Amino acid sequence: MSTHILIVEDEEDIARLIARTLEKEGIKSTIVTNLAQAQGFLTRQEPDLIILDLMLPDGDGLDLCKELRFREEKEIPVVVVTAKGEEVDRILGFEMGADDYIVKPFSPRELLLRIKAILRRLQKPPEPSQILKFEFLEIDPHKIQVRIKGESVKLTRTEFNLLLALAEARGKVLSREVLLDKVWGYTFEGYARTVDTHIRRLRKKLGPAAKFIETVWGIGYRFRS
Repeated sequence: MSTHILIVEDEEDIARLIARTLEKEGIKSTIVTNLAQAQGFLTRQEPDLIILDLMLPDGDGLDLCKELRFREEKEIPVVVVTAKGEEVDRILGFEMGADDYIVKPFSPRELLLRIKAILRRLQKPPEPSQILKFEFLEIDPHKIQVRIKGESVKLTRTEFNLLLALAEARGKVLSREVLLDKVWGYTFEGYARTVDTHIRRLRKKLGPAAKFIETVWGIGYRFRS
């Protein structure tokens, strides 16, 4: 089945540039120019990924990003492409559930690389593996499931992969750059803070199990079992 990406972008030139970039890779796309059109599309069809501008004529793209995280259907990854490039904007984007965040003007090649990395992560079948158990925390790599004191905790695929990478390397310090490569599938200078934002979200969702993730100042993170 071919990949289909929804482009939510009201700047016609940028939307067409993205669509042409995807088309050259054999990836189908649909362009919509506002939130209402995006929501209408999602009632009829589930894309494999959404490329989302934040400043849209009828509202903030982050509202759509937040809505998607509460859907009961399959998870749809979101790549934010926006002119809002301040660190606080990036942090808010990730906290609202974005899988990646790219600032305009951007390189089409870099955007394509990021998209392919996300799709590889989602399409890669889980390798048979034993359930990892740490006191009251259980991580099931095969079912992509986390349980705390027997209760299931809903994580995004990126959050799960981040927790799993740390747990599998338990006791070993992993730098932000290593985590970017392991979890996101790429390393770009200046994007290490992406890891910090996801760690913060992950800790919040883990509640009492957040104690297992230790910050090693100036280096990265370690899973302490």
